[in-house]
Amino acid sequence: MKVLVTGGTGFTGKALVRRLLDDGHQVVALDYKEGIKTAELREWGAEVVIGSVTDRAVVDRCMKGVDVVQHLAAAFRELNVDDSYYREVNVGGTRIVLEAALREGVKKFIYCSTCGVHGNVDHPPAGEDAPIQPADYYQQTKYEAEPVALEYVKKGLPVVILRPAAIYGPGDPERFFMIFKRVAKGKFPMFGSGKTLYHPVYIDNLVDAHILAMAPGAGVGEAYLIADEHYYPIEEIVKGVARALKVDVKIPHYPVWPVVVVGHICEKICKPFKVTPPIFPRRVDWYRQNRAFKIDKAKRDLKYNPQIGLDEGLKRTAEWYRKEGYLH
Repeated sequence: MKVLVTGGTGFTGKALVRRLLDDGHQVVALDYKEGIKTAELREWGAEVVIGSVTDRAVVDRCMKGVDVVQHLAAAFRELNVDDSYYREVNVGGTRIVLEAALREGVKKFIYCSTCGVHGNVDHPPAGEDAPIQPADYYQQTKYEAEPVALEYVKKGLPVVILRPAAIYGPGDPERFFMIFKRVAKGKFPMFGSGKTLYHPVYIDNLVDAHILAMAPGAGVGEAYLIADEHYYPIEEIVKGVARALKVDVKIPHYPVWPVVVVGHICEKICKPFKVTPPIFPRRVDWYRQNRAFKIDKAKRDLKYNPQIGLDEGLKRTAEWYRKEGYLH
C-alpha cells in the first residue's frame, strides 16, 4: 500500500517509516523540518516532503494515491512559541489531514495522540475511560484533536486513535537521554520519593501497534493506550538504566516542591525572551505524576502484544547512545 506518515522525520515517525518500507509499502514522509539523519529515509526509498500539516496544498499533494495515513505530526516541546501554535498544528493541522484523507478515499487513518491526555493518573493503572485531565497545551490540544478525528468516522473515514506512553529506544536523542547521561556519571538526584509510577513503551512495540492498527476494520472509532507490558516506580527505571550501562549509581533524595516552583518561575521568565528554560514544569512532572496504564483493550482489539521488555529495551538504547557518541 501507499502510506503517508506525517511527522515522518521524527523519532517515532522514522522508526515507523523504516518498518513500513521493510514490509514492502510505498511511503511518503511529511514533516516541517529535516530530522536527524533524514537522508537515511531517502536512501531507504521513502519520499520525503518538507512542509507543514497546516499547509493544505502540501497535504493535498502528499495525499495523492494514499491508502493509509499514519498521523504523527504535532507541536511538541515547542517552548519558544505562542500557545496558539499548539492548537494551530495539533488541532487545525489534524483537521486538514483528515479532510484530505476523506477526499482521497483513504482506507485507514491512524491518529497518534498521547497517554498525557489522562494527566496524573489518580487511580493507577488507568484505562482509556480514565478521566481526561491534560496538564499542558501539548496534552490539551492532542486530546482536542481526538473528537475531531472521530467526526470523520461518521463521514466514512475509518479512524483509530493510539495514545502511546513514554516512548524510548534507539534513535531518540532526547527523551531518555537525560536519565542515561546522569546515571552514566554515577549519581542521579531523585526529587521526591522515587515511587512515582512511570510507563514506558519501547519504540519497536509502539511501531507494532501502528502496524496492527492498519488492519481493515480493526479499532475503528476507538482509542487505545499503547505501552509496554509493565510500569515501574521511576527509581526502578533509573536502576534499570544503570544495569544497561553496567555502572553503579547513587540516588540521593531531595524534596520535589522547590523544583516545581523553580520550574514555573524559569518558564515564566524565559518565555518572553523566547529562551529555552533550564528547567520547566513538564520535566519536573516526571518526578511527581503517576503514569501507569492498562493495555488490555489494545491486546483484545488490535492483537497488540509488546515483545521488548524494559531491560532489553534499555540495553539496546544504551548501545545506540554509545555507538552514536552520546555516551562515552
